[in-house]
Order: sequence, then structure tokens, then C-alpha cells
Amino acid sequence: MSRLTSEFWVAAYRARLDQAGIPAFVTSKGDATAGAVLVKLSTLDGKATAFQREYNLMTGERGWQILASGAEGDVDASIAKQRSFDPDLWVIEVEDRAGRHLLDQDGLST
Repeated sequence: MSRLTSEFWVAAYRARLDQAGIPAFVTSKGDATAGAVLVKLSTLDGKATAFQREYNLMTGERGWQILASGAEGDVDASIAKQRSFDPDLWVIEVEDRAGRHLLDQDGLST
């Protein structure tokens, strides 16, 4: 099975967020074909959570896991650390007071 390019996945994710009325911004553009993607969810109260995709070797499935959570500055520092050793990394910032990110919906885990 072929995988979607990172650029295509990011565009589709942003369109889905837009349909739900959830603001999202690409804060770091990575490799268009195979760059990893991090999603930062800011709840606009000084707190944030960063999600990264992980591959489960036992099941062969991909899913979203929390990379960092807490004060927004700490989450930003964790993302900066990831970018320091992966310049091809995409970072999408989602802003939603209710904490919606849609990553748990069908079609977004792959």
C-alpha cells in the first residue's frame, strides 16, 4: 500500500480542521514527500500538547502519541529540540479552547 506524501496529508488535515472551524497553522514546513509531522494543540490558556505519529511494530498500525504536554513554553522547547535533529519535520499548530485536534478521527492515523 502506498503512503500519502506529508504535504498532501498536511493539506487534508488542515482542510478537515477548517471544516470544523478549528484554526491551524503550519509553523514549520518539512520535506514534502516524507517529512515527519508533529501537531501542537494550544488550548489558548498557556497550556499545550504536542502529538507525534508512532508505528506499532506489533500491530503494524500508526497512531498518535503525546510527545510533550504542559506549559506551552515547555512544549515549544520540546518541539524545538525535535526540529534541531530533524530539519524535515512538519509542525502544525492547532488552536482550540475545547482541546479539539481531530487526530482521533478515522483516516488521520495513517
